[in-house]
Amino acid sequence: MSRTLVAVDLGAQSGRVAVGRFDGDRLSVEVAHRFENVPVEDDGALRWDAARLRADVSAGLRKAGRGGRVDSVAVDSWAVDFGLLDDSDRLMHNPVHYRDSRRAAAFERVLERIPGRELYERTAIQLLPINTIFELAAMAEEGGAELAEADRLLMIPDLFHHWLCGSTTTERTNASTTGCFDPGAGGWASDLLDRIGVRTDLLPEIVSPATQLGPVIDPDCGIAGATVVAAATHDTAAAVAAVPLRDRGSAYLSVGTWSLVGIETREPVVTDDSYRANVTNEAGVAGTFRVLRNVTGLWLLHECRRAWEQAGRAYEFSQLVELARSAPSHRSLVDPNAALFAEPGDMPARIASFCEATGQDSPVDDAATVRCILESLALKHAETVGVLERVTGQELRELHVVGGGANNELLCAWTAEAAQKPVLAGPAEATLVGNLLVQALALGDIATLAEGRDVVRRSFEPEMYEPTGSAAWDEARVRFDALSAATAGLEVSA
Repeated sequence: MSRTLVAVDLGAQSGRVAVGRFDGDRLSVEVAHRFENVPVEDDGALRWDAARLRADVSAGLRKAGRGGRVDSVAVDSWAVDFGLLDDSDRLMHNPVHYRDSRRAAAFERVLERIPGRELYERTAIQLLPINTIFELAAMAEEGGAELAEADRLLMIPDLFHHWLCGSTTTERTNASTTGCFDPGAGGWASDLLDRIGVRTDLLPEIVSPATQLGPVIDPDCGIAGATVVAAATHDTAAAVAAVPLRDRGSAYLSVGTWSLVGIETREPVVTDDSYRANVTNEAGVAGTFRVLRNVTGLWLLHECRRAWEQAGRAYEFSQLVELARSAPSHRSLVDPNAALFAEPGDMPARIASFCEATGQDSPVDDAATVRCILESLALKHAETVGVLERVTGQELRELHVVGGGANNELLCAWTAEAAQKPVLAGPAEATLVGNLLVQALALGDIATLAEGRDVVRRSFEPEMYEPTGSAAWDEARVRFDALSAATAGLEVSA
């Protein structure tokens, strides 16, 4: 047996189109096309450039199709963002970016109408201003024509599936991130949306991961006739599907712009303790749930790199790792989740400002800044693993790091040291691998998720990082825990 599968992975910083070949035993992945994802200021809001993304995806699909017949294709992306179609199936406006300030402004007003504990009980999703429900509430409050005149709401991957094959459905893993989905009922929480004035007739039919949507009908993408699959359309759900978890003592860390730190369960964990800890429950593949917390991940490093490039100091990521290696250890620490770091801007200056406000030495140069970020992120990973252990009552004995962070040797090693648990790193391309595996499930080439993870074990060898029991890291963990507790929600002017 030989299958050719194509995965489109849209990230908040960049996108990729990859070709997967599955022979029934092993899976290989080759990236055919990479492109930047650059948001735009449009109509007073930060938005995604949909036309540019669509053109880049089409270019990638044409490259992928040059090798011969393509059996299937699936798109995954970041969560929470959406586009609105009119009654002629045209995108009405560029989708609003989750880092736009409008959602944060609506956050408290929604919670005045729906108490936070009730919203969490119904949707099982952590209360974050980036959640879709807050953007919809903001649009409803404004009373503009866009929401009033829209015919259909589609999440970002659904838009691309619509352009490929005409489908107008959404897939469960992404729907579950919106704050509009009721996992107990298995559908949209329409009554909650009624209470905040959001039209529920906009919401599409929800389908399960591994659903075939139809053949490609777009003549411009070069893979006409390939089966479009709603795989795991949320990129983290795709990545977790590719994590070779060994037992209930395994946790995953999907590390990219965000670090998603969690475990896989058969039921959501919704308790007073999980609510206080802001633990989220997102749908996974094969009826699973991803019980996790969001950690601001390599976003801080991406923004520093962008600022330094604008200042004339361009670095490859491998150079940044070497810079960190050369700097003194544990001099400056920040809480990556502090509100100060949420929006784009001069991140090196913000990191210095945080350190000054918390009585620490500010990083003296680029190397010290990178070391501060990576050490702080490793410590935040460890803190989050501890929260999950407390909330779920499970002892977590090993950590699987996947995504781009699996290629960062220092971050993986330091996460093992901070958490005092072994780290297995890889596959780095877990999102692509998971996307492709769920396509194989949809086509009947893999029978179960467990069988797919056996394919991952045969196809990709992980890198192991063992903790050394360093006293310096124990001391850093104590400092970090105190800092994190003292600065929750800290706002500092950079």
